Amino acid sequence: MTSATFRFYARLNAFLPAERRGQAFSCNCAESATTKHMIEALGVPHTEVALVLANGEPVGLDRPISEGDRIAVYPKFEQLDIGAPSAAPALPSGPLRFVADAHLGGLARLLRMAGFDTLYDNNYDDASMVELANHEGRILLTRDRPLLMHRRVVHGCYLHAIKPQAQLRELYQRLDLAAKARPFSLCMSCNAPLHTVDKQAVLDRLPPRVQARHEHFLACGQCNRLFWEGSHWQDMRALLDSLALVD
Repeated sequence: MTSATFRFYARLNAFLPAERRGQAFSCNCAESATTKHMIEALGVPHTEVALVLANGEPVGLDRPISEGDRIAVYPKFEQLDIGAPSAAPALPSGPLRFVADAHLGGLARLLRMAGFDTLYDNNYDDASMVELANHEGRILLTRDRPLLMHRRVVHGCYLHAIKPQAQLRELYQRLDLAAKARPFSLCMSCNAPLHTVDKQAVLDRLPPRVQARHEHFLACGQCNRLFWEGSHWQDMRALLDSLALVD
């Protein structure tokens, strides 16, 4: 056995039992254990880790643990001005895209509302989600810690919040989504792009009260749903406006 001291910072403490949060603690490690093995054995998915310092020096997740090591672990997406290379791979290039697990349907709809390409299907199994995320350069969203600990997961994000709106706020804070949002550009139901349609072209599909009150409409080219600036739109607009103020 090898003995090492670990210290986790910021939100990574939420993965630890109360007695280990916010402080250094020692534990025994298998002689062949790497930093990744031990970090995940202690309950923290590797996808949540941005930086690992061993005895004050930045190291990769594949570094073997040595006797007496002091390991400091910092969370992903934090701004760390310490001049050290990240232990985590850079986020996928281009617009951020997501795949959400079966328990995050509400979050998937809200992300689409904000304009983020988000795949979601109750029939996805774990292997399918990992394959989609890796093949298409998407970030895997889940509240399933063991899933994020799978060695094939490259880009993943654990959601601490339970309710969809709180989950969306969490992602806005962690990924600076406010600067990247394109509100009401995607269908909340099927993730396809929305386009403007002339009122006269869809008049026969509109309830009388909508005909009387609204002039501007969007349509989904895939599921053919119509959207207008009703009370639900106003509620969603207010939510997005509040998230734009998140720092």
